[in-house]
Amino acid sequence: MIFIVLGLIMALSLIGAETIIGTLLGGAGVIGIAIGFAVKDTIENYIASLMLSIRQPFQARDHVVINDREGIVVRLTSRATILMTLEGNQLRIPNADVFKGIILNYTQNPERRFTFELGVGANNDPLAAIKVGLDTLRSLAFVLNEPKAIGFITRVGDSNIVLEFQGWVNLSTTDFGKARSIAICKTKHALEHHGFSLPEPIYRLSFNPNIEQALTHLPIHKSQTDIDATPPTTAHHRPGFPNGGTAESPGQQKRATAHLTRQANPTRPASR
Repeated sequence: MIFIVLGLIMALSLIGAETIIGTLLGGAGVIGIAIGFAVKDTIENYIASLMLSIRQPFQARDHVVINDREGIVVRLTSRATILMTLEGNQLRIPNADVFKGIILNYTQNPERRFTFELGVGANNDPLAAIKVGLDTLRSLAFVLNEPKAIGFITRVGDSNIVLEFQGWVNLSTTDFGKARSIAICKTKHALEHHGFSLPEPIYRLSFNPNIEQALTHLPIHKSQTDIDATPPTTAHHRPGFPNGGTAESPGQQKRATAHLTRQANPTRPASR
């Protein structure tokens, strides 16, 4: 192809067609620029794949985090890095992004540290609680002796003292998530067994004395049922009224007197 192109250029120059040569070369340059922009990403990803193959920041079956994308490396192709996410989904990341991105490899170093926090009561001895927790962690078979497990006080809360424990496991023989879960469970039970309390948050409410006095003098509203069941206090009980009735007004007293009169003289006609 090179000899053919050179022969074509020489033939055109011999017949004096320099203008056609310039046009062809200019068109070839424009076409080359357009093709370069079109395949820019492909070329960039291919070069990145070569650089990743040389540097080897990870290998197949490594547990990695690439630009906040976590998963297990499946393979490296000429254009993309393929991960299997922890949910079981396939994830393709362009090699250019992988090469320029932030890579966190959990498998490169098999030793990994786990941490968790537990709170004890404010009245408990935190140093004694740390000793109990560390004895429990060091008794677990999957916790490494080197680096050693440690514990310390992180902060003092409103109603408790927060302790943080750290331990190391070997990922080649131990599942990280299960190991951390068992360590938390065992440490919590050990603290409770030795009498340390794991309190819940406690809230104290403080009122102004004037507000307390105002609340104590607030009127209590009774329901309609309580009002109906409460005997009247303003009524004047009078003997002789039917069913222990009461006369609360002069009109009621007159009606009650007329009722008693009709009962005493049933045959007497009513006066007009």
